[in-house]
Amino acid sequence: MTALPRLVSRVRVGALLRRVAAAGGFATVLAHGDDEAGAIAVVTREAGQEVVLAAVLGADGRYGFAAMASGDEVPAWTARARQRDPDLWIIELDIPQAGQFVAEMLAGD
Repeated sequence: MTALPRLVSRVRVGALLRRVAAAGGFATVLAHGDDEAGAIAVVTREAGQEVVLAAVLGADGRYGFAAMASGDEVPAWTARARQRDPDLWIIELDIPQAGQFVAEMLAGD
């Protein structure tokens, strides 16, 4: 059985932006990564504090999003991450339950 191809990053980001807008939220691209295979990090607010969520590979071989930085650490984390990986997308979401939108972005991986 052959695996289905992954959607390219540009398509995933576009779908996320449209879904958030359709739900009445706001989403914007803070840093444009590689259109085909760029990793995606998401900046959101949880309990009034900024949090960066990024995909991490779990022990089961599947990807999930995990908090990488919060509060005052967010700008420094995003700057370091873009230096290490200039293909990284950084998206900001302003919507309740942003984690749900982020999790759905990984559906099918």
